[in-house]
Amino acid sequence: MRVLAAMSGGVDSAVAAARAVEAGHEVTGVHLALSKNPQSFRTGARGCCTVEDSRDARRAADVIGIPFYVWDMAERFHADVVDDFVSEYAAGRTPNPCLRCNEKIKFAAVLDKALALGFDAVCTGHYARIVDGPLGRSLHRAVDPAKDQSYVLGVLDAAQLAHALFPLGDSLKTEVRAEAERLGLAVADKPDSHDVCFIADGDTRKFLAARLGTEPGPIVDTSGAVLGSHTGAYAFTIGQRKGLRIGDPAGDGRPRYVLDISPVQNTVTVGTADELEVAELDGVHTRWCGPEADAEFPCLAQLRAHGDPVPATARYDATAGTVTLRLGRPARGIAPGQTAVLYDDTRVIGSATISATRRSAADVAGR
Repeated sequence: MRVLAAMSGGVDSAVAAARAVEAGHEVTGVHLALSKNPQSFRTGARGCCTVEDSRDARRAADVIGIPFYVWDMAERFHADVVDDFVSEYAAGRTPNPCLRCNEKIKFAAVLDKALALGFDAVCTGHYARIVDGPLGRSLHRAVDPAKDQSYVLGVLDAAQLAHALFPLGDSLKTEVRAEAERLGLAVADKPDSHDVCFIADGDTRKFLAARLGTEPGPIVDTSGAVLGSHTGAYAFTIGQRKGLRIGDPAGDGRPRYVLDISPVQNTVTVGTADELEVAELDGVHTRWCGPEADAEFPCLAQLRAHGDPVPATARYDATAGTVTLRLGRPARGIAPGQTAVLYDDTRVIGSATISATRRSAADVAGR
């Protein structure tokens, strides 16, 4: 096959490209320039969009012995990922930009361009497995549970998975670094990128404030009593405990957590940990990694990138394109805007963006 290897400049994508070559594919490396004004050097271990990363990717391609190009995706990335990130926070939701990047950039814009140029597949360094079976091609968790990235790939549909390669899914991270060392790749010991790649210093509040400005508003408890104030509701997330600066503890002396964010009233509501519990949630923007789901089915629901899966029953409304999840045990701190990725054991069934939550059995019973 003719394979386009997306090379970020890190060890994982470099080894993935090398494995694609070893498998006999005709491989071309490409680095995605995603920043309009890239920094020359990385800040700590954050990010993957600097000039230094581009050079690391080129050097790795030279060692592997494959052609290498840089594709300018900055404008598309800014529109589909960065602007989406800012607008979601402004609306009181909590987005995951990595999922949006996989959906809109790596396996949409890049894949479309790759197919138009005659490539058969896009190869990345994600830790996930693709299994071809009697029901077709399916996406599964990686062998290394600590590095599994199937959650952020749960937005891919069957057509996109048909043109995807994830060569690292059967390996441990330690094995990948050792292989990079044997291949003579300078990135063998390079730290992993983490957090939001386009926020180099990791200060999300400052990043959002620069784009959304300040707008003072109240912090209240569930009775409506004002406990404090804030300079922008977008700076808070559901489940947040630190940085509330409300002074007085709850009546029982326990800490308070953010329960709700209302951008219309510009109000942040806080309460107890028990009030964070979610029993049922609704999802929109459903994406199936294989055949469209049944009207009702059991599953495991992973509600955040590094969260433990929760047993659930899913009800799918094909006409509306929505899904409702009844959780087998309560989950805490689940926010609209996050993504629920649904599994059958290790197989990814699909995903949905959380649009609403109900935090108690009484809320569910009243439906």
